[in-house]
Amino acid sequence: MARITPYSAVNMFHDVSVDADAWNSFPTPDVVDITAKAVGKRGITVKLAKDSGEALAAIQQLIPPGAEVMSGSSTTLVEIGFDEYISSAACSWRVLHQAITAENDAEKRLILRRKSVAADYFVSSVNAIARSGEIVACDQSGSRVGAWPFAAGHLILVAGINKIVPTLEAAFSRIRKYAFPLENARAMKAYGTPSMIGKCVVLAHEKQEGRITLVLVSETLGY
Repeated sequence: MARITPYSAVNMFHDVSVDADAWNSFPTPDVVDITAKAVGKRGITVKLAKDSGEALAAIQQLIPPGAEVMSGSSTTLVEIGFDEYISSAACSWRVLHQAITAENDAEKRLILRRKSVAADYFVSSVNAIARSGEIVACDQSGSRVGAWPFAAGHLILVAGINKIVPTLEAAFSRIRKYAFPLENARAMKAYGTPSMIGKCVVLAHEKQEGRITLVLVSETLGY
């Protein structure tokens, strides 16, 4: 079961007006199956997980001990317990985020962040998945999506089935009308500054077999 955090969508609805019924509803099993197959046809491996625990276990199985790992800021990853895991003694990976946060020099920290998008394994979430198979995410700076097109050796994406929408056009509508307002409210609470839709990436096809894996979870996760 997903962990409800202070920044989970259910706790942000009172701060922003969004249509959760339109953009955060559960699709039918048939729609999930159609979407998973469409994503697979685009060169992306799909692993179905029944809940957050199974999703976290799938990530742990995909990343070998000692691997270099970076993750993008993500409410979904917090909700499945990923952030807690990489901070624990049980984690056997080389977590680049720890080196970045430990660096006090702003210029050196920025250099480390840029290098981190080329990690062996980059773990992130998505904003929308079209039934036709395209996967979409937007970010303010690009630090969360910069690894997607090419830089990361392996890209692992985690998403709840609540992010499935009918079309690619609807994916961008979901971002503008639902995901961004919630993320903007979260940024104001967490950092005291607004967010923006600065950089967007659409995964339409991956030529390198096995490079990208989507862990699709049968729970409501993230924005």
